[in-house]
Amino acid sequence: MRTFLFSVLFFFVIGCIPSQAQINDSINAKKLSEVEVSAHIKPSVSRSTTPLQVIDNTEMERIGILSVSDAVRRFSGVTVKDYGGIGGMKTVSIRGMGAQHTAVSYDGVTMSNVQSGQIDISRFSLDNVSMVTLSIGQSDNIFQPARSYASAGLLEVTTANPLFSNKSYNLNAQIKTGSYGLFNPTIYYAQRINSKFSISLNSGWERADGRYKFTFKNATQTEERKRRNSDVDIWRTELNLYGNMGKAGELRFKVNYYDSERGLPGSIIFYKDDNDERVWNKDLFSQLLYKNKLNEKLEIKAQAKFSRNYYKYLSITNNVEGGKQEDRITQFEYYASAGVLYRPLQYLSVSLFEDVFQNRLNSNFADVDKPKRFSSLTALAAQFNNKHLTITGSLLATYVDENVKGEDAPDDKKKITPSLSISYLPFNETNLRIRASYKKIFRVPTFDDMYYIRMGNINLKPEYATQYNIGLTWTEKISDTFDFISISLDGYKNKVDDKIVPFPTMNIFKMRNYGNVDMTGLDLNTRLHAALTSDISLDVTGNYSYQKVIDVTDKDSKNYKDQVPYTPRHYGSGSVSLENPWINFAYTVIISGKRYASDQNLTENEIESYTDHSISFNKAFTINNNRLRLQLNLINLANKNYQIIEYYPMPGRSFTISANYNF
Repeated sequence: MRTFLFSVLFFFVIGCIPSQAQINDSINAKKLSEVEVSAHIKPSVSRSTTPLQVIDNTEMERIGILSVSDAVRRFSGVTVKDYGGIGGMKTVSIRGMGAQHTAVSYDGVTMSNVQSGQIDISRFSLDNVSMVTLSIGQSDNIFQPARSYASAGLLEVTTANPLFSNKSYNLNAQIKTGSYGLFNPTIYYAQRINSKFSISLNSGWERADGRYKFTFKNATQTEERKRRNSDVDIWRTELNLYGNMGKAGELRFKVNYYDSERGLPGSIIFYKDDNDERVWNKDLFSQLLYKNKLNEKLEIKAQAKFSRNYYKYLSITNNVEGGKQEDRITQFEYYASAGVLYRPLQYLSVSLFEDVFQNRLNSNFADVDKPKRFSSLTALAAQFNNKHLTITGSLLATYVDENVKGEDAPDDKKKITPSLSISYLPFNETNLRIRASYKKIFRVPTFDDMYYIRMGNINLKPEYATQYNIGLTWTEKISDTFDFISISLDGYKNKVDDKIVPFPTMNIFKMRNYGNVDMTGLDLNTRLHAALTSDISLDVTGNYSYQKVIDVTDKDSKNYKDQVPYTPRHYGSGSVSLENPWINFAYTVIISGKRYASDQNLTENEIESYTDHSISFNKAFTINNNRLRLQLNLINLANKNYQIIEYYPMPGRSFTISANYNF
């Protein structure tokens, strides 16, 4: 059915192209400059007062990145939890603080999951993504919603704006195929409506059976099997409206729909070769952005969003009455934000944002009756910025009120949290900058923490996180050949207090504020670009992280000062890419040290270190003034079924082939 629907959509879009579109018209070309939507500006990594890492579309193509999680794994200070297989969930933790402390935004609006507090980044496709950005601490961008101030770090996914040159439309068709039954066609169409407005439609279907071979070792025993119940069937559709109204401001409207059915392969168990758990997601959101630069000193911005996320989990099991467990959860969010940026002096900017949002959760859980949460965030920020010095400071006021039908209401939560960051250029002769930052935030307990059957605790306090960072950045042009080198080095000390953990009480576990975690670490990022000849260039990147993330809750416990689960002490990645007139080539490697699957750092809990090698080839052709790009990726060349999460083996050697035609 989906194949039929995609075919109908494809031919509908093709049919919308005017038959005369291939003929360049000089008069129309002059008019197009009035409606061209500018590309997103890549933020400066070297000038940032806090650690900032960016991968744009050009770099993604150059080194052959295939997914958002694949891009994020190349950042330092980041742990991506990957539950294996094509359908496995993928979450992001910054510097060992936990996925709930990492906010994820999509085109400037923060995604929400009030149930678990974790965003599965596998739901995003790279088909129309122009940039992926990770900021740790508080970003220097003070012209953003208050919700962006409320987390330890922010992962931003930014989609591409349509650019029109000598025609009034853009059409891009892509098909990707590869190992494990992968078939992924996508189509993107953008149309200029008039001198002020344009629209775009991006839609794609992805399916795969995920049946990859793996080897499972347990002591002296070894089994060779194929992963089962790891299939995916995903449909993504997004419609955008862009308005560039001159003095009246800019308008962006988006509707996004994500529909998936996935098998959960589950953890591998000896002599058990099946798993019948399945998950359905039907997520819809729409968001509206308006901004206007009223004059040289004053800008305004307003945003609104509605989202409805439906989740269904089904398992055939003998552990429950009736032999079947079926969970159905629907989340609703209504969100609004408004703010102003004022520049009273040449080097000074001040912003004020107010965000309000309501979250509701409906489920078929008998013990939970429709929790509802109202939140208000107010962010006041200021920035001084000249050639030598950048100082950014903010205060975030948070108020949270919630209630549950038939339950005692938890206490209201109120708090003001600060952040301060500085970047200083001491010498004019070099681009060496010194930076330091401080940020304090708190995480409100999720609905799972507070209301989950038998484990929930409405008396939970928020988790408090404190971040300190000191570092330096250096960029330089060494010679005409080595035209760009960049190095950043950051050391940090973080702490999470009142960590929410399941704690045994009587004969059951109960969520409690019990844990305290200390994080000490170092992040190193390097990049070198060399123009070897006029048409051959070399790009080399390297990232390394040292993370000492230890539990300091109880001196008498067996895991006191042990590394927290699934956080390696040593982690790194690197890439080498060569662009040339023949076939572009890239090699990437990801290296992770050993980790532990539970709180105690015992040999039996140890997960082996791993190294993942991949290579990519790509070539672009020009056909009748249109662009055809072919790409081949060979992944995990060593064919190792390493594990990121214990008993969830990753696929071995695989390949993908993609063809992208832009006309």
